[in-house]
Amino acid sequence: MKKPELLIPASSLEVLKTAVLFGADAVYIGGEAFSLRAKSKNFSKEDMIEGIAFAHAHGVRVFVTANILAHNSDLEGVRTYFSELKKIGPDALIISDPGVFTIAREICPEIEIHISTQANNTNYMTYLFWHRMGAKRVVSARELSIDEIKEIRKNIPDTLEIESFVHGAMCISYSGRCLLSSYFTGRDANQGACTHPCRWKYAVMEESRPGEYLPVEENERGTYIFNSKDLCMIEHIPELFDAGIDSFKIEGRMKTALYVAVVARTYRQAIDDYMKDPKLYQSRIPYYQEEISKCTYRQFTTGFFFGKPNHDTQIYDSNTYVKEYTYLGLIDGQNAHGYYGLEQKNKFSVGETIEVMKPTGENLSVQVLGMMDDEGNTIESCPHPKQRIFVDLGISLNDGDLLRKKEGEES
Repeated sequence: MKKPELLIPASSLEVLKTAVLFGADAVYIGGEAFSLRAKSKNFSKEDMIEGIAFAHAHGVRVFVTANILAHNSDLEGVRTYFSELKKIGPDALIISDPGVFTIAREICPEIEIHISTQANNTNYMTYLFWHRMGAKRVVSARELSIDEIKEIRKNIPDTLEIESFVHGAMCISYSGRCLLSSYFTGRDANQGACTHPCRWKYAVMEESRPGEYLPVEENERGTYIFNSKDLCMIEHIPELFDAGIDSFKIEGRMKTALYVAVVARTYRQAIDDYMKDPKLYQSRIPYYQEEISKCTYRQFTTGFFFGKPNHDTQIYDSNTYVKEYTYLGLIDGQNAHGYYGLEQKNKFSVGETIEVMKPTGENLSVQVLGMMDDEGNTIESCPHPKQRIFVDLGISLNDGDLLRKKEGEES
């Protein structure tokens, strides 16, 4: 079996390092321009340089998204940006626009180009077209079935790679081509500024009765008619292997380090277990299901992989995530007292039981025995987000270990 790449998103330098430590083979990031997640933190030039160096030191590749659908006014900026990226040296650029593709080929031909899902890649002739143009990889449209991907694999060269989304949020519009955000808010989804109107609550208005809103509802809470469940293929790793997919892509360039750590580590374990022994993988499916549910999600579906979605793939009564754990922070260094440092993300207190999530696979339940601020003063809790604190958990920790707390436990 050919081992597929596990491709993980990163919204910041901290999340990139988490993805690397928790099992990514490659990470994809956005710069401060020309990326379809303009509202995510994205990477400054300095962070991009540091992140790529960190990833490469761990044998992990980094891809940079430049997947907007460009207007004339964007093109000179694209040229300047690609000239900067040529010096920084990412492993690939993710592009959807043919004009942007052409500029990339001119300015940095040594960098691989991957064709974004935004280019609506639904058939093998499209793959062959991009291959002739010089693309190394094409990302399949989310609307393809396993059988369609297998047919594409049979009709393209072995040297042309297929990348497919296997986990994360689904868009209601074809390959993300959505106009709702632009219409309602003036923020163009195809320019990276989507406000996610598909998660809003809607009503119907009958033409002859303007101003009279009729609720679209199945119960008193209303209905979120565009609100899709999240894609999850953790139970179907064998089918993804069989389809000939070269890269298993995780959605989520606006997600936290907790989300990235949970998803990366669980898919890493599932892929490695299947490579080692398919029976081992099958026996551990309940474990993968339990683990993958420890990050935020909107219930799960298999998307289009096994046929077109129906009403069961939508969530009609809520637009909120399922959230079982709260992210507390990542271990980073020690102070003179031997306490372990972190930048606090959510409040927790001395005496609480929390969990240490380790890249190697263990989840350790521990008690917070002590806490200090960055000046060495003893404190009982950390109420201020982003506060630098130090903790004693009664065990040895490593940089990159992630702290989380189960929802519902006292704080």
